[in-house]
Amino acid sequence: MINPLRDLDSVREATERLLSAVEALDRERLSGPSRLPGWTRGHVLAHLSRNADAIVNVLEGRPMYASAGAREADIERDAPRPLDVQLADAHDSDARFRSVARLPADWNRVVALRNGVTDRAARLPFRRLVEVELHHVDLDIGYELEDLPEEFTRREIAFLAERFTGARDVPPIALTAASGETWSTGGTTGSPMRVEGPAPALLGWLAGRRDPDASRAALTAGGGTLPALPPL
Repeated sequence: MINPLRDLDSVREATERLLSAVEALDRERLSGPSRLPGWTRGHVLAHLSRNADAIVNVLEGRPMYASAGAREADIERDAPRPLDVQLADAHDSDARFRSVARLPADWNRVVALRNGVTDRAARLPFRRLVEVELHHVDLDIGYELEDLPEEFTRREIAFLAERFTGARDVPPIALTAASGETWSTGGTTGSPMRVEGPAPALLGWLAGRRDPDASRAALTAGGGTLPALPPL
C-alpha cells in the first residue's frame, strides 16, 4: 500500500545519504563521468535538483517542465557548477519539495508528468525516492545496487514490472528473486519466460543499470537469453 508521508521520510534519508557521500568529492571527480552516457556527476546532481523542482510544479498544478528542451538546457546550465553550489541547490530544492509535499492534499488526484504519463499524486514521493536512490548509484561513487534498501529494491522491481506489463515488444516474463518474491511483466500472451536471480540484479536489468553482460552473468533466463527491454 502506498504511504506518501512514509515515502517522504525515506526521501529525506536517501537524500541525506547521497549528499553526505557527494560532500567528499573534489572538483576532478565532480566533473568526471557518471554511469549515465554523456553525463558527468555534475549533470546527475543538476538533474536531481531540477527534478525536485519539477515535482513541486506537479504538486502545485503546473506542467512538470516548461518543455523537453528547457529541461535539458537547465541541466546543461547547472552541471558545471562548483560543488558547494551544487550541494546548496540540492539541499534547497529537496527542502522545497518535502515542504510542499507535506501540505494537506488530495493524494488520490491524478497528476500529469512528462511525455503524457499520468499517475496518482500519492505515488510522487516514491517516484522522487526512485530518482534519488538510482541516481546515487549512477554517480559511481561507491553506492551500488546491492547497497539499496531491500524494501526499496522490492518496490521498484514491482513498479517497473507494472510499467512493462502489456508492452508489445516485451515477451511475457515471470520474475523470481533469490529470496522468493515473484512478479510478472511483459506481454500477456504465451508461456512466460522465467528470469531468476538476486533482487539487485533483477532491478539492475529492469532499470537499465547493469550492462547486458553483467545481467546475463547474474540472472538465469529459462528457455533463452534475456530479452531487451525498452528504455525508461
